[in-house]
Amino acid sequence: MLGCKLASSLIEQNHKLGEDCGPSLIDAGKYQRLVEKLIYLSLTHPDISYAVRVVSQFMYTPKSGHLDAMYRILIYLKSSPGKGLLYARNNHLRIEGYSDAEWAGSISDRRSTSSYCTFVGGNLVTWRSKKQPIVARSNAKAEYRAMAHAICELT
Repeated sequence: MLGCKLASSLIEQNHKLGEDCGPSLIDAGKYQRLVEKLIYLSLTHPDISYAVRVVSQFMYTPKSGHLDAMYRILIYLKSSPGKGLLYARNNHLRIEGYSDAEWAGSISDRRSTSSYCTFVGGNLVTWRSKKQPIVARSNAKAEYRAMAHAICELT
């Protein structure tokens, strides 16, 4: 991938990655190892955590479309060296939390995704993005569940 074109975004806008994204991959182990490495890398690069979550859903039955999305993440990482977390010393230790939800974002089971992040002293210390266990009937219910997860993390 040394001579590839650089990508300005991690994942295609309005992507539709599902169970049927092309033919099955012969070497699923290679895909799984790459996902594991990207999960580890997302500890210091929270900007890739959503895209890594999307491709990690298909670790056991990866298709060629999923591998293409994985390559796009790698191309993005190549085009953004030096990006990552920077912890600065601040004069306060205020704790802040933010949450969000993507209502019915999964095209395979229509479940929503909860996300939250917490800051201590202005520095990002935790973040999480996870599919909600049940289907939300409205955007407000999905947002409420995401906020409840964030409040549990803060307490």
